[in-house]
Amino acid sequence: MINFSREQQVLEIEGIKLGGKVGEYPTVLIGSLFHKGDKKVSDEKKGLFDKKKVEELIYLQKELSDKSGNPCMLDIAGTHESALQKYVQFVAEISNDPFLLNAVSPELRINLMKYIIEIGLEKRAIYTSINYTITEEEINGILECNVETAIIQSLNPRNPRIKGIIDILKGTDKEEGLIDKAKKAGLKKLLLFTSVFEIPSIGVASRNIYTLKEEFGFPTGTAPVGVIGRWCIKNDTFTGKFKQACEATGIALALAMGADFIIYGTLEKAEYIFPSTAIVDAMIRRNSKMNFKHKFESTKDHPISKLYFPL
Repeated sequence: MINFSREQQVLEIEGIKLGGKVGEYPTVLIGSLFHKGDKKVSDEKKGLFDKKKVEELIYLQKELSDKSGNPCMLDIAGTHESALQKYVQFVAEISNDPFLLNAVSPELRINLMKYIIEIGLEKRAIYTSINYTITEEEINGILECNVETAIIQSLNPRNPRIKGIIDILKGTDKEEGLIDKAKKAGLKKLLLFTSVFEIPSIGVASRNIYTLKEEFGFPTGTAPVGVIGRWCIKNDTFTGKFKQACEATGIALALAMGADFIIYGTLEKAEYIFPSTAIVDAMIRRNSKMNFKHKFESTKDHPISKLYFPL
């Protein structure tokens, strides 16, 4: 397991801490709702969905979060403004957790942030996301909304290798980097995200987590589960619970490279994602204490204590 020579930032979002020394805080798990293909949504334009089922799943994630010690957030996705407003309003009524505002276009994200400010939820909203397509118009829109927190996508389509990824975040002689653009937009809390395109690239994305944390010190995460699930659906080589096992393995690799948060996909997966993540977090915590001599303020809410592994 890894350690970092660079000091790691700790960010706090509505009581949830991310970052810090390896093993200091448990991995934040983020479940998705209303994404494309979500069977709980009956009309994505009008924002019609199975409220009872969504409520049950939000409560399930929170229950598993309390049991495991892994904090949770929600990823609210959508393609239509009126529908997303309904989604946010419903989620806010039954959950106090922070949420990713995952809209498909800058215009939609800005309009939704304005709506969220109107209803007083701006401290809980995470702008998702800033990426290589950002314009001055979007920067000004974010600044106008007084957004605090955002995810920055590290994808560089012109050079997907690690040098290109660092360049797009840090900037070059020819172009300002996304981190500086985010700061120009008034953002104070930045989360970096490494992209996954297919199963073998989970290894690359995981290694990139380590490199970006060493380079910048920001909390960093990824989303390794979706590509595994799509592959498993098409693959008939194995039977039984191999899909769940493979998804848990993908997450474990990202955690071993220092991931602070994981977007794990649909909330239906929470039942096995939380315990498998908690187990790995306990392993990382013990290793950090024994081999890196890290000292931590408290352990009572960490998976190593929640799962009854004495120090």
